[in-house]
Amino acid sequence: MTNAAVDRMLTVTLRVSRFTPKPERPGRRRGGSPFGSRSKSPFGGDVASGRTNRARGKRWTQDYTLDVHASDSVLDCLLAVKREQDPSLAFRYSCGHGMCGSDAVAINGTPTLLCTAKVRDWVRPDTPGFVDSDGFRPTGEPLDDDAHALNLDDLDPDTPLIIELAALPGFPTQRDLIADIDPMLNQIRKLEPYLKASGDLKVTDEGKINAFEYLQNPAQLARYELLSNCIACGVCEGSCPVYAGGDAFVGPAAMIAASRFINDSRDGATADRLTALMEPDGARACQSVRACSMHCPKGIDVGEELWQTIQKVDAARVSSEAE
Repeated sequence: MTNAAVDRMLTVTLRVSRFTPKPERPGRRRGGSPFGSRSKSPFGGDVASGRTNRARGKRWTQDYTLDVHASDSVLDCLLAVKREQDPSLAFRYSCGHGMCGSDAVAINGTPTLLCTAKVRDWVRPDTPGFVDSDGFRPTGEPLDDDAHALNLDDLDPDTPLIIELAALPGFPTQRDLIADIDPMLNQIRKLEPYLKASGDLKVTDEGKINAFEYLQNPAQLARYELLSNCIACGVCEGSCPVYAGGDAFVGPAAMIAASRFINDSRDGATADRLTALMEPDGARACQSVRACSMHCPKGIDVGEELWQTIQKVDAARVSSEAE
């Protein structure tokens, strides 16, 4: 793709899955997984939490057509729509630079961040020839892979282009493109994602305190440094076919939060963290599909990290049963 094609003007249609909620009927509960464990697990919800409610309301699809640069982000497109066409369109964003993780949605069915998704990488021809006879798009490769992006140099100027947008899958929809990620954040919070230092300070040969800091060498830091970059955007959970709201599986984001401190040599609560993941909706619920690894905006191999944590949980379970 040439530099001119990268920054060319395109007429793009944003096809947005919209949703307007209705007030929930008092005392009525809807949805929820029949496999959810709520009795013993620290991740299980309760009646008051409302996490199994499926929102009621009006759903429809709305098209917005606008002229944009190929190098613009999809977030730029939505902001233009909100300013110039439809101020009622609802979506969440904050920093706009892929650091806060608040603008995760599904673009062309793939969970990703609005602010890092470029128009040139996500536009698709809005023609029947782009789908097969059953109405399905070609699959087998990640749609956001640069090698499989649309070649704008070969594009007919009259080709209609489209980008499809929907709220992040796996979570209840609050309005339009805004998903309710509170279940994920609550699960991370229940794992106590903060350092619980063991209190062991470095001492000299004479027994005197040598340093008040909890020192680490580079190898110890490398074990968890990448995991600390997780921004809890929910992209991994939106990609996970098992998560589906967190009733049957605590989810990859919470397990990554636990793994970050399990791998930290300064933390003294490793046994408690592993025990918390021994519940039926913890490590055992992960099916190792590894779809969570495909689109992490921070480059974390979520599936591999989860597999290593699962092995540690299994070893801790065997050890506890042997005692």
